[in-house]
Amino acid sequence: MILDHLKHVNSYTGAGGLLGRGLEFLRDTDLKALPDGKHPIDGDRLFATLARYDTKPKAEGKWEAHRKYIDIQALLEGRERVGAVDIGRLKPVQDYDAEKDYILLKGRGDFVTLRPGLFAVFFPWDAHMPAVAIGTPKPVRKIVVKVLVE
Repeated sequence: MILDHLKHVNSYTGAGGLLGRGLEFLRDTDLKALPDGKHPIDGDRLFATLARYDTKPKAEGKWEAHRKYIDIQALLEGRERVGAVDIGRLKPVQDYDAEKDYILLKGRGDFVTLRPGLFAVFFPWDAHMPAVAIGTPKPVRKIVVKVLVE
């Protein structure tokens, strides 16, 4: 997992490939002007989804991980806690769903606060639990850039 400020995104764009292009998209796009929904960048290889939702109590959160895609997550409005843990420290709750590219898991991990100005990158070995409320549930607006694992 990578957690950093968007002002430092240039430090990571040199990674090249689709990951670099996804980070460049965050850097070069007026994200607040984008409407909610899916935004193709390079077809199904690289795309962004903007959504609004309410955070939820930690007890309702679910650990998830992906195999086909890396997630780049950034909040545009609001704040949320996001859990992160090496997938090897968790136990599967269900079989991997290849069509939806996710597996649900159970166990414990660490949490960080995601707020506007920060971004997080979750690789296939990073299980994550997004959308956890800080205190009472509140609305947020988030962009998730999906990067096909090359």
